[in-house]
Amino acid sequence: MARPEPGAERPPLQIEAVPVLHDNYVMVLTCGNDAVLVDPAVAPPLQNWLEQRGLTLVAVLQTHHHHDHIGGTPELLQRWPRCRVFAAEADRRRIPFLTDPLADGDRFVLLGQPIDVLAVPGHTRAHIAYHLPASGDLFCGDTLFAAGCGRLFEGTAAQMHTALQRLCSLPEHTRVWCAHEYTAGNLRWAISQVQAHEPLGQALRQRLEQVLALRAQGRPTIPSSVALELQTNLFVRAGSAERLAELRSSKDHWSG
Repeated sequence: MARPEPGAERPPLQIEAVPVLHDNYVMVLTCGNDAVLVDPAVAPPLQNWLEQRGLTLVAVLQTHHHHDHIGGTPELLQRWPRCRVFAAEADRRRIPFLTDPLADGDRFVLLGQPIDVLAVPGHTRAHIAYHLPASGDLFCGDTLFAAGCGRLFEGTAAQMHTALQRLCSLPEHTRVWCAHEYTAGNLRWAISQVQAHEPLGQALRQRLEQVLALRAQGRPTIPSSVALELQTNLFVRAGSAERLAELRSSKDHWSG
């Protein structure tokens, strides 16, 4: 077998958000002919997407156990049985097909990229996120949304507050890839919470205009960035767990 020439560079990492179901995104990371999926909700459209491009699925990254994040993985494993599945060790019973159990602070390498594991409980008790420091990408599942955060199904407001602060302490250029297209609704709710004449209210309206323009073109509103979330995400800007709890309750009961 011929060896690569010294100094030969690996193909660049490519990332694409593939829409599935009603409002889910599955992130597809590719490098050369290898692919990694983040939270594959369903199998058929993703299998077709990969096969049409001649790609081999080498790994799946699961952020948490909800069915709209793991539902497609078992079927994909039938097509690519050597595929590795990374998930939290604490979720082994709820993600029984995982092959590579993870804990907070772990680091591993896929597609030539170092990947850091961050425990971010709140939405679920064992939710994790994946940070790629070299490429500047964050895959955060249902913890941090564009202009929002996940519901507190298993965790507490204090846990979510800590998780959001941790994620938004990453470099501001970090691209934030969340798992749902909730951005317009999140911003409309946020606008209802802020005085229109305040600088934050103006920033929220400007962001909503940009988001609506993207959606009118059929384009996703992700990735966001840490910088943008620091500027316009009310949950990130909440100064305490108590304030975050108030905001989360408001959003949960908002019908706008």
